[in-house]
Amino acid sequence: MEPALHLDVAGGTATVRIANPAKRNAMTTDMWRALPGLLERCATDPAVRVLVLTGEGETFCAGADISSLTEGADRSRDLAIAAEEALAAFPKPTLAAVRGFCVGGGCQLAAACDLRFASDDASFGVTPAKLGIVYGPSSTRRLVELTGPATAKYLLFSGELIDAGRALRTGLVDEVWPREALDRRVAEFARVLASRSQLTQAAAKEFAAGPAAPGRVAHWAEQERAGGDTAEGVAAFLERRQPRFGWTVDGRSAPCTGLPVAGH
Repeated sequence: MEPALHLDVAGGTATVRIANPAKRNAMTTDMWRALPGLLERCATDPAVRVLVLTGEGETFCAGADISSLTEGADRSRDLAIAAEEALAAFPKPTLAAVRGFCVGGGCQLAAACDLRFASDDASFGVTPAKLGIVYGPSSTRRLVELTGPATAKYLLFSGELIDAGRALRTGLVDEVWPREALDRRVAEFARVLASRSQLTQAAAKEFAAGPAAPGRVAHWAEQERAGGDTAEGVAAFLERRQPRFGWTVDGRSAPCTGLPVAGH
């Protein structure tokens, strides 16, 4: 199988699979280069309400393909950072489904997602200290925000791997499941996310990223007044039914239908 990123869209969820099985799904230069464009397609597709990033087979991503560094370390690093920033800026909820190794550039991508669910046999590591590479400031800050400075320094200074239990305790992951239950839990939670208001999610994602830029609070207040999701949410609550939210990040109406959520 040639190294590639594979995209599937079903039930409101876009699933991006990192596929390079010969090298534990390591990201090649071409894969880093392709990711922002793929994300842009998903961002503007009204059929996509949530994005799941995972690895093909038994591992998530073992980092950057080291052989690609011979093509130019600076260029490869720039592409990796651009891909990470595109993932962090994706306007809809993102969820990394992690099994096996999540190391180096793989951990960088997982950290750029909004949420991370892992199998109980997953391993996490940030390994630039093993290669003499300077980890970028935005990647470092993102890791610190997730784990706190002590754990971030442990990972960055040592390059050592930590198990899923420690990743959960330190905030690097949000949930840990037995390997055989992970896909079911991810699919279930993706359906929950897909059934909720994109208006609420998009505003919350922007505000969580840092102080609101001038005019953005007013922008979201206007979107709330004009978008229709609030009226639909209240009506659905009073009528004891699932809401059909229609606001989308690109302004095209795409009511959320046919997305029942377990337990509701």
